[in-house]
Amino acid sequence: MGVAIAASTRLLISPRPPPPLRTLFHVAPHLGVVKQKERAPRRPIVSTTSLLGSSSFEIRKRCRTWQWRGHSINYLLHCPGGDGGDPSSSPPLLLVHGFGASIAHWRRNIGVLAEHYTVYAIDLLGFGASDKPAGFAYTMEVWAQLILDFLEEIVQKPTVLIGNSVGSLACVIAASESRQTLVRGLVLLNCAGGMNNKAIVDDWRIKLLLPLLWLVDFLLKQRGIASAVFERVKRRDNLRNILLSVYGNKESVDEDLVEIIKEPANDEGALDAFVSVVTGPPGPNPVQLMPGISLPVLVLWGDQDPFTPIDGPVGKYFYSLPSQLPNISLYILEGVGHCPHDDRPDLVHEKLLPWLACLPAS
Repeated sequence: MGVAIAASTRLLISPRPPPPLRTLFHVAPHLGVVKQKERAPRRPIVSTTSLLGSSSFEIRKRCRTWQWRGHSINYLLHCPGGDGGDPSSSPPLLLVHGFGASIAHWRRNIGVLAEHYTVYAIDLLGFGASDKPAGFAYTMEVWAQLILDFLEEIVQKPTVLIGNSVGSLACVIAASESRQTLVRGLVLLNCAGGMNNKAIVDDWRIKLLLPLLWLVDFLLKQRGIASAVFERVKRRDNLRNILLSVYGNKESVDEDLVEIIKEPANDEGALDAFVSVVTGPPGPNPVQLMPGISLPVLVLWGDQDPFTPIDGPVGKYFYSLPSQLPNISLYILEGVGHCPHDDRPDLVHEKLLPWLACLPAS
């Protein structure tokens, strides 16, 4: 989700995050881009985890373990019909979270999607309940390979990948490297431009902060400083403030969400993952990858995202794609932040479900 990456910079200079950017723009209909014309009436957020259990705790209880290259990877399988359902009876989806998040971040989506699809969700190596090996060098390419191996070994059917933030980028990389038998579609929710902000060097906001980002990298490579910053980042009040700054719908920032982000940060190896991601190479750029992907792609973008704003380089690039590539559909979600699926799941499902229903049979 990028929460901890932003926090590592912000908390070195200020105890509270700045307010999110607001972006207003007009839609050119000929580009094939659609924006919510009017803000939908505010509907109460009802957690769809009632179809799984009462909370994200119930989601975690139903998770399984898969051994990947000597590491334990946490994943969820939920079929139509519940525990007794047949995974092969419906098309599969794989949900891939963003940085700092986990399977439970899809708490408001799994139940709805599982009414018609076999839903898999995975904790990337270094996050959630998956292993966090000490000293591991995390890269976007490692996560993409993890996704491809999971599809080949566990799902074993052509799958639609649905990702948020760096999870989206990992899905893009996986799709660009996969055989056509593994991936049948992509859904990108506020796709990241890289594993960290150093990838977006042509954004004036990043240019202004680049010396600070280099300083943060240097400081975080000092174990004592990194530990102090990480402890501050994962404080409940700081996490809540940061989440409030990146969610458009503040009602979605509940205690369950704060715990979803906070709990895995207490695991051994979580600090190493944090430092590795913040200071590591940003990885492949979606600008180079997207033209080579011919699969159907749905892009959903919250217009109040302060991490990858729609008027930034990554947002502008994805905004331009429907006019260049016929396989891509894009919807701008008004009043929505960096994590649309949890921020306003109703708006996401409104666009996602019809798109999934129209996909060609695999």
